[in-house]
Amino acid sequence: MPTRADVRPSNGSLNGGATATILRGGDAAVVFDLTSAAPRLAAWLSGIDDIAQIGDPAALVAAHDAPTPEAGLDQLAPATLLAEASLGFPGRPGIEGHRHNGTAWSPRMAAVEVATTAESIVADAVDEQAGLGQRVEVQFDSASVLMIRATVTNTGDTKYELNGVTLTVQLPGWCDEIMRLGGRWVNEFRPERVPFTAGAIEVENRAGRTSHDRFPVLFAGSANFSEEAGSIWAAHLAHSGNTRLRAEALSDGRRVLQAGELLLPGEIQLEPGDSYRSPWLYLAASDAGLNGISDSFHAHLRARDNHPTTARPVLLNTWEAVYFDHDLDTLVALADRAAEIGVERFVLDDGWFRHRRSDKAGLGDWYVDETVWPNGLHPIADHVVELGMEFGLWFEPEMVNPDSDLMRAHPDWVLAPVGQDPALARHQLVLDLVNPDAYGYLFGCIDAVLTDYPISYIKWDMNRNLVSPTHAGRATVHHQTHAVYRLIDELRAAYADVEIESCSSGGGRADFEILKRTERIWTSDCNDALDRHRIQRGFSYLLPPELMGAHIGPPRSHTTGRTHSLAFRAAMAFFGHLGIEWNVLTASADDRQALGHVIAEHKRLRGLLHTGRVVRFDHSDRAIVANGVIAHNRAEALVVAAQIETSAALAVAPIRITGLEPQRMYRVELLDLVDDRPGKAKQQPAWTDGGCELTGTQLGAGLQLPILNPESAVLVHITS
Repeated sequence: MPTRADVRPSNGSLNGGATATILRGGDAAVVFDLTSAAPRLAAWLSGIDDIAQIGDPAALVAAHDAPTPEAGLDQLAPATLLAEASLGFPGRPGIEGHRHNGTAWSPRMAAVEVATTAESIVADAVDEQAGLGQRVEVQFDSASVLMIRATVTNTGDTKYELNGVTLTVQLPGWCDEIMRLGGRWVNEFRPERVPFTAGAIEVENRAGRTSHDRFPVLFAGSANFSEEAGSIWAAHLAHSGNTRLRAEALSDGRRVLQAGELLLPGEIQLEPGDSYRSPWLYLAASDAGLNGISDSFHAHLRARDNHPTTARPVLLNTWEAVYFDHDLDTLVALADRAAEIGVERFVLDDGWFRHRRSDKAGLGDWYVDETVWPNGLHPIADHVVELGMEFGLWFEPEMVNPDSDLMRAHPDWVLAPVGQDPALARHQLVLDLVNPDAYGYLFGCIDAVLTDYPISYIKWDMNRNLVSPTHAGRATVHHQTHAVYRLIDELRAAYADVEIESCSSGGGRADFEILKRTERIWTSDCNDALDRHRIQRGFSYLLPPELMGAHIGPPRSHTTGRTHSLAFRAAMAFFGHLGIEWNVLTASADDRQALGHVIAEHKRLRGLLHTGRVVRFDHSDRAIVANGVIAHNRAEALVVAAQIETSAALAVAPIRITGLEPQRMYRVELLDLVDDRPGKAKQQPAWTDGGCELTGTQLGAGLQLPILNPESAVLVHITS
């Protein structure tokens, strides 16, 4: 971090005299104003074929300059990426903190150096008097995803208490509506819309994990934006701990979006020379509705180094099959049935380690329970591998039961204030991974299990929020979160071929930062097909289907008690990373045969499902929900249309299947996963019996759906 005394003034000209710059990413360009201590996002332009069409970026910045109203400051404070309260910025400042005597709380930064390329900016600035330095990094990738983060360094000679680092992006004036993803356990990723008028809309998460109800994303768009229409900006803060996002309409007419890690009191104490680095903020923009946002975020994730490139193995997870009742003969028989129907990965869930006969004991004692498994896990693991399947295992490493050998030996390893009776959740407490002894113990236990058994996959669970998380008397969500990252990183370095699923009571830890370390998200503990259609739709706004754990559950849902046909359950799970969460030993021979067909069809089509463009279709009937995947060469598509409730009309309107090549001729057919025909009608559309041929333009004009029963679905396979 530069700390030179010969700093330039914050309104001076840097970067070889340039006052603005353009970053290119895919078919988009972003223009930044460089005249302040931190860059300011001035304009986002889509559909850019040639950078020359943008012209002089400084002229564009000038064209977007906001006026200075009366009855305010003589100079409008810029909404830079790290906005400054000392200049009069009325929203949340970029740096919040102070020294021990309350000084240095409102820094005034002066630019030192700005380095730019066609895809990046690195801007350094300092406040010599406050003893602080800042660095803002900006990257724009080929998926047109903009990434921003900031680093704050204590350049003084006394400790600095940092209370927050907030990134600020000025939104276009046409942003009239905000959408966030709320929900709860077994009801994650629920879109919630509010008008964007005067004042602030805030999503503040103190759960200590990404959370089920306050997912760190905001969508700001034109009024009534939809799946296929409207202009939208979307921002996701990639962090697995506490977060805060804010959209605010300022009284001066500007609209801003802000995001940062939510730091608890005293969490970050910067000694001289220490730095704090914020999480990455990921931004995408679209003039084609929410589908365009998904295009960018999905492409970004698919381009990362650790994104899975092999076919996603169909798995069977034992949780809803046997729960804690681990019996070798039963599990061997279950593995046999799984292999017979085409399962490729067999995952042994909770219940394999010492004292774990219920959820009231055993967490922390990560040794195979000798009373249940006298020969260790070798009999089941070896049998699974001999059947040609991968063997996976469940862990919940961050948690500990009070009733455990670990807790009896090390009661001081709990992440809680000394002298307080810690709050229980699911009969468990949180293990203090900031404590090096606890961390070392945990790594050693997992390392030993991975060494002893042929494990290809870990289901990494985390089943409770953090309450008063304290290490050595101080709040420590930040350090606990980074300790989890470090633990996973070290295990991945030692066992590079072991895949990891991020599970947190379902989708409670699903963000871009945890996905740097994992290959799958357990979307929800709810396998109810009716609820899953909406949960998975919300998931798909940011995350592609190959990362989405989607299981066919038993006929009667474990979480809701509803009963659904196998055809509906299969259709709702088909597009994701397919799994089975059902004791197939109790399934009829017909159901097992049908499951085998579903799995075979999924294997045949997963190359399309897990690489193609995800599209969600707008439909006039709220009872119809439709989405699909289109191959990038537009030669093939698969669409699912679900009737989630009874329609007002006897027959619903056609579905407009957009995104195909207009003049290409396509073969359109129903894909029957299970022998379960559409609802009762005197006559269904002719194409449903034997298929038809239509051009892309004709499909865009509409394809008439058959009459469906409520809580049923059809799959439409489109090939050229």
